[in-house]
Amino acid sequence: MRHPFLLAATTALALVFAVPAHADVKPIKRVDPVYPADAARAGTSGFVEVEYTVDASGKVASVSVLNAKPARTFESAAVKAVKQWQFAAGAGGRGKVRLDFKL
Repeated sequence: MRHPFLLAATTALALVFAVPAHADVKPIKRVDPVYPADAARAGTSGFVEVEYTVDASGKVASVSVLNAKPARTFESAAVKAVKQWQFAAGAGGRGKVRLDFKL
């Protein structure tokens, strides 16, 4: 027979390892994306949702596009901007953000 305390302790330990210690880190320096000239001329607006990983030094290690509307319009500008963001040293972790492009 399992002891309730042991089961609770095992479950709590599993949750500690499943959730990153610094989930959804926030930037201390944020660079806004440059509106693509073609999209501005066409009057196009939209958004890009990205996920980023921050290393221990506070720099963005990787950026992945999760969703974008319209496709292939704003992704490059969004990724380039997020790669320039800076975070507090030791803030390593992951975050997600939606960048809106509106005229």
